[in-house]
Amino acid sequence: MDLFNQTSSSRFILFSLSNFPFHLMVFGFLAFLLMYLITLFTNFLLIIAVKINPKLKTPMYFFLTNLAFVDICFSTTVIPKILVNTLTKDNSISLLECGVQMHFHLTLGSTECLILAIMAYDRFAAICRPLHYNTIMSNRTCICLVVVSWALSLINSMAHVIYTFQMSFCRSHFVNRFFCEVPPFLQISCSDIWLHEIAMYISAGIVATLSFFFTLFSYIHILSTIFKINSSHGRYKALSTCSSHIIVVTVYYGTIMIIYLRPHSNSSPDIDKSVSILYSAVTPMLNPIIYSVRNKDVKGTIRNNLAKDVTQ
Repeated sequence: MDLFNQTSSSRFILFSLSNFPFHLMVFGFLAFLLMYLITLFTNFLLIIAVKINPKLKTPMYFFLTNLAFVDICFSTTVIPKILVNTLTKDNSISLLECGVQMHFHLTLGSTECLILAIMAYDRFAAICRPLHYNTIMSNRTCICLVVVSWALSLINSMAHVIYTFQMSFCRSHFVNRFFCEVPPFLQISCSDIWLHEIAMYISAGIVATLSFFFTLFSYIHILSTIFKINSSHGRYKALSTCSSHIIVVTVYYGTIMIIYLRPHSNSSPDIDKSVSILYSAVTPMLNPIIYSVRNKDVKGTIRNNLAKDVTQ
């Protein structure tokens, strides 16, 4: 707490769109604004579609609405600040604002990893243990899995944020990112960061890597079960329930691992900025589109209910 009081007047300088020429700044601003609006619209639409259709009151859609909520919050922690910084041309952020943004960004990112792993387990239970599915994925179990995911993510995030801001930053207060996250702070710190790097790798390994391998393990069993189905129509139907999730998992886990598991000595600021925007702003926009476009139940609900309400 003393260290927070000593550095409370400090402000960090974020990389901003205002660093670009005017035409690129305007293009970037409009692109971020459009991504944010699409993210809000599509994720809220998905949540409403699940809520109004009784057929979608299943564990898979319960997790999907939780993922949509996480994506809305995930994007909201990043894009509005980018837009405000661009309009005001003030790239600075206070220590408190930065800590809050970092905390929620880490929490939501970790929660998304865990929910994606839970969704893979749900597909495993549905395809590989269909007779016991309702017992395995009971309402109580689903709620407990989501609550535990949030709790673990909050604890993990809080530990990283407190540890990060206990470091001293004598090299620079310029954070070479559009928003506050841990890796660039390690680069500008003049403290001994060895222990913090080890802690970050362990944390990322537990949350991202184990979630990824748990997902991979689930899909190995899913695919082995699918290939045993004699009917080609049955195999296609089973695969179609997993394809959207596989696409989302591949994009999200791949970008997370590039940022948090790559040695900082090999990092490229330009690549890191692009990748961080990809998983923080682009992925939350694409997730509901991928799930909705490839899901006939969600499309049918939107077309039959929501579109009808608009035309009336």
